[in-house]
Amino acid sequence: MARRMILNLGQWCSRIFGVECDKKTGPVYFALHMDKQTDQRGKELRQLFGDGKVYSFHVHCKDRIQRSKFDELLQNKLSSIRSDDCTITEMSSFLPSVQQSFIKGFLLKLNSDNTFTEKLVEELLHVDAVSVCSYIQDRDEVWWQQHLSLSQEGSVMSTRYCVISTGAPELHPSILNIINNDVFYSFEEAYNVLMECSDIIPESKAVLDLADQRIDLSETGKFPVIVIEGLDATGKTTLTESLKEAMHAVLLRSPPQCLAPLRPRFDCEPPLIRRAFYALGNYITAGQIARESSKAPVIVDRYWHSTAAYAIATAVSGGVGNLPASRSEVYRWPKDLLRPSLVLLLTIDPEERQRRLRGRGLEQTREEAELEANHLFRQKVEESYRRIEDPACVTVDASPSPDKVLQQVLLLIKNKCHL
Repeated sequence: MARRMILNLGQWCSRIFGVECDKKTGPVYFALHMDKQTDQRGKELRQLFGDGKVYSFHVHCKDRIQRSKFDELLQNKLSSIRSDDCTITEMSSFLPSVQQSFIKGFLLKLNSDNTFTEKLVEELLHVDAVSVCSYIQDRDEVWWQQHLSLSQEGSVMSTRYCVISTGAPELHPSILNIINNDVFYSFEEAYNVLMECSDIIPESKAVLDLADQRIDLSETGKFPVIVIEGLDATGKTTLTESLKEAMHAVLLRSPPQCLAPLRPRFDCEPPLIRRAFYALGNYITAGQIARESSKAPVIVDRYWHSTAAYAIATAVSGGVGNLPASRSEVYRWPKDLLRPSLVLLLTIDPEERQRRLRGRGLEQTREEAELEANHLFRQKVEESYRRIEDPACVTVDASPSPDKVLQQVLLLIKNKCHL
């Protein structure tokens, strides 16, 4: 009996696989069949797999914390291979239209045989949570996926499936896993993630303690709450400080200052854990908003819109066309999170934003660095901001001088909040 029978083989054969060959054109998809099939689009597979050795790797684990850790382990292992020796491409598998069935993975194409890579593949075969497959073409030019496993004696066994090209699904498959994995829609869902990882990440307990101490109110006080959103270097800090003075307001930030010492620790964690941390930051900030808005107007530097927009843009590969459609449930505001009176989204010309970033010289998070280097990612973040509803963002051109932007925003606040 093989050591690794993580997935029911029938379910494995029901999965669709997608390989991100070109972020602009979208993934190449293929399905599996138990029996040999003729593929009318076999040339696509030839272009996908090439002539050398090809492997794919997916993590399968019921425990979501362990799965996120194994995902990171797999990525780190593969990144140790020299780029001259191979091509590594993002890959996924999923059950069509089945929520939470999306599994990230990688396709590894070897440019030449080398001992280091073969040893790495053998090493991953010993990791029970990682599914390892190889791909071969027979004499009839039919492609086969060989699902590899180890017997109890340690020898390599394989189960073969015929590979057939298939069309793209109606919606990008990464959408299947966004809810309460990439974006959290309740305090309880985010809280539970950090509870589950508190044994392996001791700092989680400090975050949970702060979350337990928050004021749990879903409505603001009698004064308006204005959230300022936008990409880095769009003028948020300058504007929020100016609004604080002009409106005699309280200035808050999300994540709140009390979490600042813990951010470096959680920024190094896999997406599931990192997202839960920032989600709880919004709920802690909400408690602060509820308290302060009973005494004065409140200005908030970033809130749930930022958390959601960056998470959605990161989760969905490719371009803007792969994002969930407008009015999708992924853009809905969490029912238990305090809503602001008004959300303003600052925008400026991309070249001007780049100039400002170069002048700042501050350390960047992973996503901020990706934002600067990848225009497709930036476009997805901006579009995700625009699609979030209830409350939606009101766009503000932040290109003019800081004083003109301030006057424009004060007028908006007066009109929208009936001051």
